[in-house]
Amino acid sequence: MSESVKKRVGVLLIQLGTPNSPSTKDVRIYLREFLNDPRVIDLPWLARKLLVNGIIVPFRAPKSAKIYKELWDLGQGVSPLMTHTIKQAELLQQRFESNTAIDVKIHMAMRYQNPSMEKVLEEMRRENYDKIILVPLFPQYASASNGSAIQKAFEIINKWWVIPEISMVSQFYNNEGYIDSIVARANAFDFSAYDHIIFSYHGLPDRHVDKVYDNGLCEDQPCDTTLNDENKFCYKATCYATTRLIAEKLNLTNDQYTVSFQSRLNKKWLTPFSDKVVEEWGNKGAKNLLIFSPAFVADCLETLVEIGVEYKEIFEHLGGKSVHLVPSSNDHVRFIDGLEDMVRVRL
Repeated sequence: MSESVKKRVGVLLIQLGTPNSPSTKDVRIYLREFLNDPRVIDLPWLARKLLVNGIIVPFRAPKSAKIYKELWDLGQGVSPLMTHTIKQAELLQQRFESNTAIDVKIHMAMRYQNPSMEKVLEEMRRENYDKIILVPLFPQYASASNGSAIQKAFEIINKWWVIPEISMVSQFYNNEGYIDSIVARANAFDFSAYDHIIFSYHGLPDRHVDKVYDNGLCEDQPCDTTLNDENKFCYKATCYATTRLIAEKLNLTNDQYTVSFQSRLNKKWLTPFSDKVVEEWGNKGAKNLLIFSPAFVADCLETLVEIGVEYKEIFEHLGGKSVHLVPSSNDHVRFIDGLEDMVRVRL
């Protein structure tokens, strides 16, 4: 007679992070942790410390705190990123409540700040799971997001005496539920009312995508038109691939939209720059723009403030009438379907 123990699986959803509050002090702490990550600013240790702690954080924290205050106001006193991520975890947990064969528990952590990965993974260690599934909530792979989250998780787990089976999601730009959630959000808009559509993704330094390739550079690849075995982990290539998948389902033609990149720090980042594309259409006399933000599965500072407020101001200053933001996946049922699928195939 054999003994059987019900299999227990812990799933960790990992989002980027948010300050504990919009105060300058908390924003400073958040920026210091975030920007000192060698996968975010890939400079030698001493150069990174001097740049981040001596220049960027002291000057940027007060300005960023004002922007985060705008975000908190939009989120009714809390971080929208936190609210949406908690909701995603709760809804995903509901999908496994009736699972009698395997006990699945969903956890959520932030790569930077709270709830910290150290704290949440320690809770998961104590649960003594048979298996842990890591799900960084970044659809397109980038070393500064997916890579950092996965590395941090392994650094923590590496210290455990007992290490269970580990599985992970590296990227999910082509996940059907994720794509469908964006399409469904977009269907609330009348495309004929807009002069142009922009797919705005978070920017990266050129050197970050260049490091994906053992031979050559990103510019040597057809990243804006083709996904192949060489560029399948190139952030730029998967951003364009994501756009093509969405555009196909929405019956958009190539001339109706532009792919661009936002939140740059200098000119040596992925182009075209989103704010410059907005300016370009404003100068052309366009009156209405629609902007997608597919790199973000939860609305946050980059979508609600940078696009929803700052780009709107740029466009209106040039005579434009409206900039409308297609909401992120957030708690859309199809996105939760997509998360469920990613977990189930790894159970």
